[in-house]
Amino acid sequence: MNLLTTEFAVIGGSGTLSSNFPQGIDDAGVTLLADELEFETPYGLSPAFRLFSVDGRQVLTCRMHGWRSGISRADASRQVFWVLREAGVKRIIAEGGVGSVNHLLDPRDFVIPHDYIDMSLRKDVGLEGKYLLIMRDALCPEIRDILLQNTRKQYTGRIFERGIYAVTEGRHFESPAEIAMMRGNADIVGQSLCPEVYLAREIGACYAGLYFVVNYGEGVVKDWSHQQLKDIFYDDAPMIGRIIINTIRDLAATGKCGCRELRKETLLKTIYNK
Repeated sequence: MNLLTTEFAVIGGSGTLSSNFPQGIDDAGVTLLADELEFETPYGLSPAFRLFSVDGRQVLTCRMHGWRSGISRADASRQVFWVLREAGVKRIIAEGGVGSVNHLLDPRDFVIPHDYIDMSLRKDVGLEGKYLLIMRDALCPEIRDILLQNTRKQYTGRIFERGIYAVTEGRHFESPAEIAMMRGNADIVGQSLCPEVYLAREIGACYAGLYFVVNYGEGVVKDWSHQQLKDIFYDDAPMIGRIIINTIRDLAATGKCGCRELRKETLLKTIYNK
């Protein structure tokens, strides 16, 4: 694989899409090193990656979780994380726009979730299956803390340092009955955290995300407007990008968290080690 080793990655979502991350960030310490990097993987041709640096630290990023027409979301996730594993990535920051399930959350609130509920159909999405994945502290507490600190420096609105992310299959939004079923069990809803959180643990990388509430879930508070959704995506993308860039600056390549200890050798070696 013709790719320099790098320890950091950003999985871009809808929050930074309109800013052409990291190009839309006015930061002298950010340098684009390579663009449109595609790699052959066992799961098909990868999405295009960018390689950039933040004060000399190299970072890989892809747009919208690697999702693209004609490729299943499961295969897109496998392609992305196969590339990250081969590059030696150990610290992954994800971002995205989410809907509110908790009626106390409003558009333009930030949530840094600490846990998740997987309601998607993409549960059996892995690489070789050689590990038992313990999903305690699935979202790295160390990355979450540094994301929180940098979000507070950039944003004067409401920021929640805990929350439960309900993951649905998409590509449609959820129905009012589905949101009502989640109420009391989750705070936000989106379509991207799983299977990424499983794949990050499988490759031995820390993973956490920054999520911007962009609409009320159906039946929560009031009907949301497509124009408001569009305005949020276009107006606030540079700010989200700056938070992520500054988090990379403050993030040690090797964490003091226990994320890597939560990946164990599988006990089913006669099945997976053939």
